[in-house]
Amino acid sequence: MFQKIVLLAMAGALGTVSRYGLAGLVHKVMGASFPWGTMVVNLTGCFAAGFLWAIFSHRWVVSGETRIIVLVGFMGAFTTFSAFILETGELARSAEWLQAVTNIAVQNIAGLVVLFLGMALGRLL
Repeated sequence: MFQKIVLLAMAGALGTVSRYGLAGLVHKVMGASFPWGTMVVNLTGCFAAGFLWAIFSHRWVVSGETRIIVLVGFMGAFTTFSAFILETGELARSAEWLQAVTNIAVQNIAGLVVLFLGMALGRLL
Protein backbone atom coordinates (compact mmCIF):
# COMPACT_ATOMS: atom_id res chain seq x y z
CA MET A 1 0.00 0.00 0.00
CA PHE A 2 2.82 2.41 0.89
CA GLN A 3 4.48 1.80 -2.49
CA LYS A 4 1.20 2.58 -4.29
CA ILE A 5 0.89 5.89 -2.39
CA VAL A 6 4.48 6.80 -3.25
CA LEU A 7 3.92 5.98 -6.93
CA LEU A 8 0.70 8.03 -6.94
CA ALA A 9 2.53 10.95 -5.38
CA MET A 10 5.38 10.72 -7.90
CA ALA A 11 2.95 10.50 -10.81
CA GLY A 12 1.03 13.45 -9.35
CA ALA A 13 4.21 15.50 -9.07
CA LEU A 14 5.07 14.72 -12.69
CA GLY A 15 1.54 15.69 -13.76
CA THR A 16 1.74 18.97 -11.85
CA VAL A 17 5.11 19.90 -13.33
CA SER A 18 3.85 18.94 -16.81
CA ARG A 19 0.76 21.14 -16.39
CA TYR A 20 2.87 24.06 -15.17
CA GLY A 21 5.33 23.69 -18.05
CA LEU A 22 2.76 23.33 -20.81
CA ALA A 23 0.51 26.13 -19.52
CA GLY A 24 3.54 28.41 -19.13
CA LEU A 25 4.77 27.67 -22.64
CA VAL A 26 1.35 28.33 -24.15
CA HIS A 27 1.01 31.52 -22.10
CA LYS A 28 4.35 32.77 -23.47
CA VAL A 29 3.39 32.00 -27.05
CA MET A 30 -0.27 33.09 -27.00
CA GLY A 31 -0.22 35.89 -24.41
CA ALA A 32 -2.38 36.54 -21.38
CA SER A 33 -5.51 38.00 -22.97
CA PHE A 34 -7.31 34.65 -22.62
CA PRO A 35 -6.58 31.57 -20.46
CA TRP A 36 -5.04 29.72 -23.42
CA GLY A 37 -2.67 27.72 -21.21
CA THR A 38 -5.48 26.26 -19.14
CA MET A 39 -7.51 25.49 -22.25
CA VAL A 40 -4.62 23.71 -23.95
CA VAL A 41 -3.86 21.74 -20.77
CA ASN A 42 -7.53 20.74 -20.38
CA LEU A 43 -7.94 19.71 -24.02
CA THR A 44 -4.61 17.89 -24.05
CA GLY A 45 -5.59 16.15 -20.82
CA CYS A 46 -8.95 15.09 -22.25
CA PHE A 47 -7.31 13.68 -25.35
CA ALA A 48 -4.64 11.89 -23.31
CA ALA A 49 -7.20 10.48 -20.85
CA GLY A 50 -9.35 9.11 -23.68
CA PHE A 51 -6.33 7.74 -25.52
CA LEU A 52 -4.90 6.07 -22.42
CA TRP A 53 -8.29 4.68 -21.40
CA ALA A 54 -8.71 3.08 -24.84
CA ILE A 55 -5.14 1.79 -24.95
CA PHE A 56 -5.43 0.32 -21.46
CA SER A 57 -8.79 -1.25 -22.30
CA HIS A 58 -8.05 -2.62 -25.78
CA ARG A 59 -4.32 -2.76 -26.52
CA TRP A 60 -2.12 -3.01 -23.44
CA VAL A 61 -2.81 -5.31 -20.56
CA VAL A 62 -2.08 -3.22 -17.48
CA SER A 63 -3.01 -3.79 -13.87
CA GLY A 64 -5.72 -1.81 -12.15
CA GLU A 65 -2.99 -0.32 -9.98
CA THR A 66 -1.13 0.98 -13.06
CA ARG A 67 -4.35 2.50 -14.39
CA ILE A 68 -4.88 4.30 -11.09
CA ILE A 69 -1.31 5.58 -10.97
CA VAL A 70 -1.47 6.91 -14.54
CA LEU A 71 -5.08 8.12 -14.72
CA VAL A 72 -5.53 9.34 -11.13
CA GLY A 73 -1.93 10.20 -10.24
CA PHE A 74 -0.53 11.79 -13.39
CA MET A 75 -3.71 12.78 -15.21
CA GLY A 76 -5.46 13.92 -12.03
CA ALA A 77 -2.61 16.30 -11.27
CA PHE A 78 -2.26 17.35 -14.91
CA THR A 79 -5.94 18.26 -15.12
CA THR A 80 -9.00 17.17 -13.16
CA PHE A 81 -11.03 18.39 -16.10
CA SER A 82 -10.08 15.20 -17.94
CA ALA A 83 -11.69 13.12 -15.17
CA PHE A 84 -14.84 15.23 -15.43
CA ILE A 85 -14.93 14.70 -19.21
CA LEU A 86 -14.16 10.97 -18.94
CA GLU A 87 -17.01 10.48 -16.46
CA THR A 88 -19.41 12.59 -18.51
CA GLY A 89 -18.34 10.73 -21.65
CA GLU A 90 -19.08 7.40 -19.99
CA LEU A 91 -22.56 8.64 -19.07
CA ALA A 92 -23.14 9.77 -22.67
CA ARG A 93 -21.72 6.53 -24.09
CA SER A 94 -24.16 4.63 -21.89
CA ALA A 95 -27.00 6.83 -23.20
CA GLU A 96 -27.49 8.32 -19.73
CA TRP A 97 -28.19 11.68 -21.35
CA LEU A 98 -29.99 13.33 -18.44
CA GLN A 99 -27.17 12.41 -16.06
CA ALA A 100 -24.53 13.61 -18.54
CA VAL A 101 -26.24 16.97 -19.05
CA THR A 102 -26.89 17.30 -15.32
CA ASN A 103 -23.22 16.61 -14.59
CA ILE A 104 -22.14 19.30 -17.06
CA ALA A 105 -24.68 21.86 -15.89
CA VAL A 106 -24.29 21.33 -12.15
CA GLN A 107 -20.51 21.23 -12.09
CA ASN A 108 -20.15 24.32 -14.27
CA ILE A 109 -22.96 26.46 -12.88
CA ALA A 110 -22.55 25.38 -9.27
CA GLY A 111 -18.78 25.70 -9.66
CA LEU A 112 -19.14 29.36 -10.63
CA VAL A 113 -21.63 29.98 -7.82
CA VAL A 114 -19.41 28.48 -5.12
CA LEU A 115 -16.35 30.25 -6.57
CA PHE A 116 -18.05 33.60 -6.03
CA LEU A 117 -19.37 32.53 -2.61
CA GLY A 118 -15.84 31.58 -1.60
CA MET A 119 -14.52 34.90 -2.86
CA ALA A 120 -17.19 36.78 -0.94
CA LEU A 121 -16.46 34.84 2.25
CA GLY A 122 -12.73 35.37 1.78
CA ARG A 123 -13.26 39.13 1.49
CA LEU A 124 -15.39 39.18 4.65
CA LEU A 125 -12.80 37.43 6.80
